Amino acid sequence: MGNTLARRSRKWNLKRNWPLHMMLIPAVLLTLLFAYVPMGGIVMAFQDFKPWTGIMDSPWVGWKNFEKLFGQPDSIQVMWNTLILALSKIIAGLIAPFLFSLLLNEVRVSSFKRSVQTLVYLPHFLSWVILGGILLEILSTEGGMINKLLGNLFGIQPIFFLGDGDWFRFTVVISHVWKEFGFGTIVFLAALAGVSPSLYEAAVVDGANRWKQTLHITIPAMMPITIVLATLSLGNVLNAGFDQIFNLYNALVYDKGDIIDTYVYRTAIISGNMGFGTAVGLFKSAIGFVLIVVAYRLAYKFAGYRIF
Repeated sequence: MGNTLARRSRKWNLKRNWPLHMMLIPAVLLTLLFAYVPMGGIVMAFQDFKPWTGIMDSPWVGWKNFEKLFGQPDSIQVMWNTLILALSKIIAGLIAPFLFSLLLNEVRVSSFKRSVQTLVYLPHFLSWVILGGILLEILSTEGGMINKLLGNLFGIQPIFFLGDGDWFRFTVVISHVWKEFGFGTIVFLAALAGVSPSLYEAAVVDGANRWKQTLHITIPAMMPITIVLATLSLGNVLNAGFDQIFNLYNALVYDKGDIIDTYVYRTAIISGNMGFGTAVGLFKSAIGFVLIVVAYRLAYKFAGYRIF
């Protein structure tokens, strides 16, 4: 009886919502065309692929591309660079919006609060092509605004931000935080919007000052979404940001700034070693898939987060 009712309910929903299902068809076709059909190119990771011979006629080399991946010092260094930059971005990208949303939550002038929120959110919409050009100008050792300020105010010699490996990593992390922390702030403020005002009223009656209210009400209210964002970020631990690195790095900082994505671009596209580049990309995708599964399990365990 129950199965019959369930089938009737599904038929009724399909009959009632068929226009919505039809609207999904273009999205499904595009996903199949651009996300699933290209996955056939994975076989290049096991070939000595030559564009002029094609996939069908390129010789098979088995695991040699992967052996090369783990045997080259450059590959190991690239993986370390990716992990360091990605983890630094994740940590800084959580701390900055967390603290800023705490400060912004204390602002009582609504118009000022909305204006500040809009201003810090605007860089999120700018591409790294634009921001890369801006950073190249303001961080230049010859007339760059930042070096001029450091020299005039503190007497510091010009710093080669984009030519020194350590400074390059610092610049990458700080510029990423500046671009994206406005978006993270919106997420934290949305979580704070769900806090009942009665909690603060009760705290005032009990004699709690603003610091005590923040410590015992505001921060605990932000912890669940913080746990969710932190655990879900594990899936991106091998994504250090191709767009940003590609528009900022140069040969001087390859030892500290080269990441998996830029390494694949240089080896597969520029050097023409597409089999090796595909092997690197496949390795990254496999590790990323495992991390995403683990991240969602952790998010469900510690914060009750589910995607369906």
